[in-house]
Amino acid sequence: MTTLDRAVEVDGDKLMAFVFRAVDEVGAALNAALVVMGDKLGLYRALADGGPQSPAACALAPEQAVAFTDPESPAYLPGFFQLALGAVIDSPRITEVARSGAGLGWHEHVHDVHDGCERFFRPGYNANLLAAWLPALDGVVEKLERGARVADVGCGHGSSTILMGERFPRSRFVGSDYHAGSIETARRRAAEAGVEEQVRFAVEPAAAYSGDGYDLVTMFDCLHDMGDPVGAARHVRSTLAPDGTWMIVEPQAGDRTEDNFNPVGRAYYAFSTLLCTPASLSQEVGLALGAQAGEARIRDVVEAGGFTRFRRVAETPFNLVFEARP
Repeated sequence: MTTLDRAVEVDGDKLMAFVFRAVDEVGAALNAALVVMGDKLGLYRALADGGPQSPAACALAPEQAVAFTDPESPAYLPGFFQLALGAVIDSPRITEVARSGAGLGWHEHVHDVHDGCERFFRPGYNANLLAAWLPALDGVVEKLERGARVADVGCGHGSSTILMGERFPRSRFVGSDYHAGSIETARRRAAEAGVEEQVRFAVEPAAAYSGDGYDLVTMFDCLHDMGDPVGAARHVRSTLAPDGTWMIVEPQAGDRTEDNFNPVGRAYYAFSTLLCTPASLSQEVGLALGAQAGEARIRDVVEAGGFTRFRRVAETPFNLVFEARP
């Protein structure tokens, strides 16, 4: 047995168990960098293709091949690791701004944060947006098929906007984001996808995007990052058609802290500390909802913005999907 200065006994076995748990945590942090290295060097793709290898055991199992090499699969993981590594790379700057509470804007992060975020969320959008989320909204798919006006706010690289534009050619979509670099990427990808006729992008903040009379406004994994989500909600309300719909996609989270004591909650609390909360604090108001806001707090924001109807319409292991109506 060892003792602390205040003569509290310490169980040596429990101490070493904690130490080895910490070693495991350090190994996990370092492994994120190794996964990103393997992804960028194309090593997983080479293993999945079954090219020359030393021991046969080096070959990826089919499940691992899907998770590490198939960007169309909702289980695709490299973007998750890339996002985590980018957050860690930026952690010294995040630590410094935390001393003053000033925050760190999304535009101030390294490229791995922007690229990793889009690569992580895009497979989930591809798998769920058209098949489940939009159909769960009251009458929205029918409007989109006939021809609707849609604002995709906080669109980032434009994955969600382009996906909807490809599926609903009679509708017109405007993707907006305050980050000019992301909008530049979105415009390039829209051109590559051949949807420039129905999709355009603009550099605009969430609380002041242009246009009105929208049949649908969407926000994908961004409301909690905003400095003034209530102000953004009011603006959405003012730009919707009288029978319009606001679809809000947020990180999966329970209302109670203990509801989030699981692997997804653990990762999201870390991202919330390193990315989401600093992003909100860098803006006016700085409400700092964080990535684990939960349904009750999102409802409060929506109702404070002037909406009278709010309901959860869908969920996945990583996301909650809400419908708000005037």
